[in-house]
Amino acid sequence: MKIAVAIKQVPLRDSPLRVNAAGTWIDEDNLGFEINEPDAYALEEALQLREKHGGEVIVISAGPARVSQTIREALAKGADRGIHIEVATSVITNDTLRVANLLAAALKTEAPDLILTGLQSDDLGYGQTGVVLAELLGLPSSTIIMQVEIQPGKVRVKRELEDGWFQHIEMPLPAVLTIQSGLNKLRYATLMGIKKAKTKEIKVITLDGASEVPSASAVIERLYAPEKNKAGQIFDGDPKTAAAKLVEKLRFEARVL
Repeated sequence: MKIAVAIKQVPLRDSPLRVNAAGTWIDEDNLGFEINEPDAYALEEALQLREKHGGEVIVISAGPARVSQTIREALAKGADRGIHIEVATSVITNDTLRVANLLAAALKTEAPDLILTGLQSDDLGYGQTGVVLAELLGLPSSTIIMQVEIQPGKVRVKRELEDGWFQHIEMPLPAVLTIQSGLNKLRYATLMGIKKAKTKEIKVITLDGASEVPSASAVIERLYAPEKNKAGQIFDGDPKTAAAKLVEKLRFEARVL
């Protein structure tokens, strides 16, 4: 069974974030990077499925040259090989459709039986890459997956709904799934895994010409820190008195009533 896992490289969670000089994205100078945590859960699920059913796990990521480090980390955890679509940061920033087009083009030649992604990215949090990728490839998809059971020619999944409800779905293979964070306990890369990762294949797909890169579907015009507003107010007195004061403020100052 061939399983592909789409992973993303994001800034370290404790990194100091500053807007760049153009005001269109964060300044990436002197930032540390790591694998997007929701994607790490997708990778773990893929590794466990391979352990049960055999086959191989391929990790794929789009981004600048530094992304190869994150792919190596995934290989050290047990993935068999990697695909690096090398493009500038500006190509993948804030543009899910553009990224999904890049991933789809690379995965068509691989023809995996199952494609996994994390639920969303830690930096943008759109939660759209998996479903857009499925649409581009013409594959069935499901989101917020809590359990995956591979059966002959199909996959049975348990997906999380609201208020403690779950849904069980059967889909034909190949399919695309977005994995819920916390599904499994993440494994650490062993010393042996780190050594083996140095010899594993990373296929680099370089897109130099403008004709090779999908057109932008979204553009960030301005990125800025939220403006500070007035401090909140606390109304003294019993609930009835406090509620009367709140209504007065909303009616005559905020003018929303």
